[in-house]
Amino acid sequence: MILSRTKAVKMDDEGSKSRQASHKKKQLPHLNDFFEKRDYVGALTLLEFLEGSNQHVDKHEEWVAYASFHLGDYRKALQMYKGIASKAESNDEVWLHLACCCFFLGMYEEAEQAAKKGPKSSLQNRLLFHLSHKFGDEQRLMSYHEQLQNIIEDKMSLASIHYLRSHYQEAIDTYKRLVLENSTMVALNAYIALCYYKLDYFDVSQEVINVYLMSFPDSAIALNLKACNHFRLYNGKAAEAELMTLKEKASESFEFAQDLIRHNLVVFRDGQGALQIWPKLIDVIPEARLNLVIHFLRQNDLDEAFKLVKDLEPITPPEYILKGVVNASIGQEQESTDHLKLAQQYFQLVGGSASECDTIPGRQCMASCFFLLKQFDDVLVYLRSVQTYFMTDDVFNFNYGQALAMENNWKEAEEAFLLVQSEDVKSEYTYLSWLSRCYIMNKKPRLAWELYLRMDTSGDSYMLLQLIAHDCYRMGSFYYSAKAFDVLERIDPSPDYWEGKRGACVGVFQQIIAGNEPRDSLREMVAMLRNSSNPQVEPIIRVMKKWAKDKRVPVM
Repeated sequence: MILSRTKAVKMDDEGSKSRQASHKKKQLPHLNDFFEKRDYVGALTLLEFLEGSNQHVDKHEEWVAYASFHLGDYRKALQMYKGIASKAESNDEVWLHLACCCFFLGMYEEAEQAAKKGPKSSLQNRLLFHLSHKFGDEQRLMSYHEQLQNIIEDKMSLASIHYLRSHYQEAIDTYKRLVLENSTMVALNAYIALCYYKLDYFDVSQEVINVYLMSFPDSAIALNLKACNHFRLYNGKAAEAELMTLKEKASESFEFAQDLIRHNLVVFRDGQGALQIWPKLIDVIPEARLNLVIHFLRQNDLDEAFKLVKDLEPITPPEYILKGVVNASIGQEQESTDHLKLAQQYFQLVGGSASECDTIPGRQCMASCFFLLKQFDDVLVYLRSVQTYFMTDDVFNFNYGQALAMENNWKEAEEAFLLVQSEDVKSEYTYLSWLSRCYIMNKKPRLAWELYLRMDTSGDSYMLLQLIAHDCYRMGSFYYSAKAFDVLERIDPSPDYWEGKRGACVGVFQQIIAGNEPRDSLREMVAMLRNSSNPQVEPIIRVMKKWAKDKRVPVM
């Protein structure tokens, strides 16, 4: 094939090559090269150099604003666009760019005012479409929706509204159609992966985001999502390792990436540094407020949690859920029916919505709703549908155990309570009382008594003693009922406790006679009766001694 060449190669002399090489070394890179590579820091650096060396660049301010916007420095971009808009010769379209900056800074009213000053266009319609969503104006939202055109930008805008309204499957369907029509739009994989993440398909999300990262390994959004998937699939340490990759690659001038790193590091470190980082990010990253509420709930600081959600108008399911949880917690703490009713309504709104009814959080919400309504058979229907996802979740097992116990399913309730590993939960009176009751109902009163013996003397131990005394009596476990009433009577010599002890001791005596209780127990019953000063003690002991003498059972 080489021999078939018909045209000679042009040979340059060495001097020519040297001059060309020298010329290339001195030649500055072109501005468009930086924008094509998405190197906005490089573009800004070049623009600053050209300005400093008095080299004219056409539309210099607009390019600086454009690069700053894409770096996430919306404040700087806004200032640049304001300067451009103040000039008489400026194009009206600059108002739309200015409105975009205001939008990303959360200045929605200013964004709307600026957008309306711009020319009517698909960009203006998209901006007003999203602003209507932010304002919660459904009528205007539908009006701008009808004006969307069959173009990629408008389809993307509609998909993002689906995402923001938690209609993740509809968003995925739109993005997938766009991928089929435009195979070069690799970035759509990032949006699809985000949707799968929101649907709790973390493994699928991971596969999809990896496709995008092959093309853009330094993407802040993609690297952050990968770290979040690792957090859900593995643990905080694995997620933190992934996030460090983002920290290394993210430019210091990329403010959003820096805020994202700071926020998520606290999440991955289980709330370490929450009060130092999250309050500053409440108006920057939406999840910061929600995570701060969760942090206060974990610290049992209900007042601070309520302050954060009090004036929050919920839009997304997580916001509704957190408002429900906070109101439920305060309602139980203060015995407020108003707060409990509000919580029940929030849970029902999420669990009954078409987008959430078949999701795990949606079913948990319905379970919580029925829990507050005390409809425990319905609670169990929803909890059982998601049980496989929470086999090692202490809070789930605790709530599941309570629901089973309320339906008198004592065997399964005991199994659920015993799955709880958290020492904090296991030390709560509510947990101890329910587990004790399960033991008693399952004919294991000794285990309930041992729970009491392991407790320190307190108001909780006194209440547990009362529960054991009465429940054992009802279940015919008279031996442990007698022991409990004996301790109670010594603490408080009330006639009620004496009557309980008397009945339990007589019950044990009857069980001994019937052969259902060891005869050795009779000695303990006599000793317990002698702890009381009631005049009925001696006649009862005489009867017991007479039977013991006849049967040759030692009671001394």
